[in-house]
Amino acid sequence: MIPAKFTYLFINALTIVFPLILSFDKRVQFYKKWRFLWPGMLITGLVFLGWDMVFVVEGVWRFNDQYTIGININNLPVEEILFFLTVPFSCVFVYACLNHYIRLEIPELSPKPFTGGMILLSLGVIILCFNRVYTLVTFGFLMVLLLYIQYIRSVKWMGKFYRAYIVCLLPFFIVNGLLTAIPVVEYNDHRNLGVRLWTIPLEDLFYMMALLLMNIAFFEYFSKRAKPVVVVADE
Repeated sequence: MIPAKFTYLFINALTIVFPLILSFDKRVQFYKKWRFLWPGMLITGLVFLGWDMVFVVEGVWRFNDQYTIGININNLPVEEILFFLTVPFSCVFVYACLNHYIRLEIPELSPKPFTGGMILLSLGVIILCFNRVYTLVTFGFLMVLLLYIQYIRSVKWMGKFYRAYIVCLLPFFIVNGLLTAIPVVEYNDHRNLGVRLWTIPLEDLFYMMALLLMNIAFFEYFSKRAKPVVVVADE
């Protein structure tokens, strides 16, 4: 048994250990794409950490000191900062693996009806639950992301994103289930819908969708900006 104070640290390690090792698999070679991943993880992490800090101050959620090592930065345990490295890394790894192994092309237009439905759902939730701050911010942020990426940028990879999101739901329920069941993170149900899937607030599914979408958007953006290497043959 690990000491209780290492619980969140252990969950972070468990999240990333296999994707990190498998990044060096000769077929996917995800380690070669790390340089496209880090900038987006940094930008996304700063956004979500700022969100996190405000929510701690506002009492939307709190971290149980019993399960953290006790090093805090602006009211956030260091493990929470690591969370925005381990989870996005692992999810983008899944995205890259699925793209490598599943060659079936997803028609560019096929995700648009689903995205449209998600936007309408988000708008409806915002209107009905504007007094629930976690609900409001989560669905509002996701709605803006979906509008911008799907309809303004008109990216071609949204179908692949949804595929990866569905696959990532299984590890999400394991990791987030542990965090909320132990509990490492305690939610104030007066600030959310109060609907739980097992011990996980319903909003967390859409929070995770926004986190994954933003990371993949930056990953794709930096991947496409990379200049191809030109090999000049010796004369």
